[in-house]
Amino acid sequence: MNYISTRNSSKWFNFKDVFIKGLADDGGLYIPKSLHRYTQEDLNNFEDLQYTELAKKIIYPFIGDFVNEDDLSNIIDKSYSVFRKKNVVELKQVGDRFTLELFHGPTLAFKDVAMQLLGNFYEYYLNKTNEKINIIVATSGDTGAAAIDAIKGKKNINIFVLHPHNRISPVQRRLMTTGTEKNVFNIAINGNFDDCQNLVKAMFADKPFSSLINMSGVNSINWARIIAQSVYYFYVFSLIKDRSKPINFSVPTGNFGDVYAGYLAKKMGLPINKLVVATNQNDILHRAISKGEYSIEKVSETISPSMDIQLASNFERLLYDVNNHDDIETASAMKDIKEKGKYVINKEKLKKINVDFLSARMSVEEVLRTIKDVYDKHKTILDPHTAIGYNAFDKVNLKGNNVVLATAHPCKFPDAIKKSINQNANLPKELMFILDEKENYDIIDNNLDKIKNHIKERI
Repeated sequence: MNYISTRNSSKWFNFKDVFIKGLADDGGLYIPKSLHRYTQEDLNNFEDLQYTELAKKIIYPFIGDFVNEDDLSNIIDKSYSVFRKKNVVELKQVGDRFTLELFHGPTLAFKDVAMQLLGNFYEYYLNKTNEKINIIVATSGDTGAAAIDAIKGKKNINIFVLHPHNRISPVQRRLMTTGTEKNVFNIAINGNFDDCQNLVKAMFADKPFSSLINMSGVNSINWARIIAQSVYYFYVFSLIKDRSKPINFSVPTGNFGDVYAGYLAKKMGLPINKLVVATNQNDILHRAISKGEYSIEKVSETISPSMDIQLASNFERLLYDVNNHDDIETASAMKDIKEKGKYVINKEKLKKINVDFLSARMSVEEVLRTIKDVYDKHKTILDPHTAIGYNAFDKVNLKGNNVVLATAHPCKFPDAIKKSINQNANLPKELMFILDEKENYDIIDNNLDKIKNHIKERI
């Protein structure tokens, strides 16, 4: 499969380039030049597959030039052997809708589903080439922990994780900072997540620096993550037997990666009706999808910190589609966003977006109330992000098989759970040790030169 950049469709890339680079040299995001589309017969044949077998079917067409089928099979089996559920994820009925629990991996968040795979992709590649790579990643809470767990202890690879200082939950931070592996470096930035993300993008854009350190990235912009996340949409479809009703997904999202994976699945032939983009008060995506107003505002701190984001990087991939695959127009739109902090989606393009997407926004008070209501009625504890996804269905009023992506274990957000239902959401026993371990991280100003020097001194 060949890939192009959203900002320059004239150059073609293979999966290895896309995976290792993460971000295109022109600042754009990689997308496939064309997609395989599954027939109804194909989808029927997927129904009896275990999760790992389904993953092999969905992923291989995207990466066949990178790994053979047997090696991919081994990599997928290894990646998902560390999950607490045999089939990686679990679908549960909660009231009149389903929750898809994606948090049964080692760091209790949906990010594990893709990140464990990426870690083993890196290991496979580096064992063959003996190159040395430095991964630099920004996190709003969960990505960093998942990336560290996937990369820690592996040869020929270091990982530097930037998180916003004092703006993620203590459990989220400790899942990153209590390890002792020598190839892991944690950096707390005096700023918000968008500051962290902008620093990473600036380092990618600095060609002498990124080449010097052989820089790679595992943020949600990495296409390999999108592929891996698309699998669980197909898996849900195989589990839901009542096909007389449309299937809708509500996805709590900040960076648009997880919901874009659903959109990818739909483009590949999965009969998804609507994808609901569920946001907290940092609602740039809700304003874009409901009104066509993609305008950056100040980030508010909330009880759902993984969504405390304004600039949703993966939205560029959708803009490329609604711009009729016009790379010049897409590059111009991204320039407006960068320079003016604003991009207006015209009515025609907004109509195209709304064929696939709806959106909803939740205040902190609504999130707390949803956690309490769901617990009172169904004895199920939702983390604040999942609660936003759950409540979004009430706001958009969709009928059918409604599935909420449950993106994190509630124990990662003890303060919010305590405040809403006056109960503790405890860590699984195997992770209790992080509460007593010494943390290892450096606090650095939001300054590009300081960060670059810090990294160069440690590689």
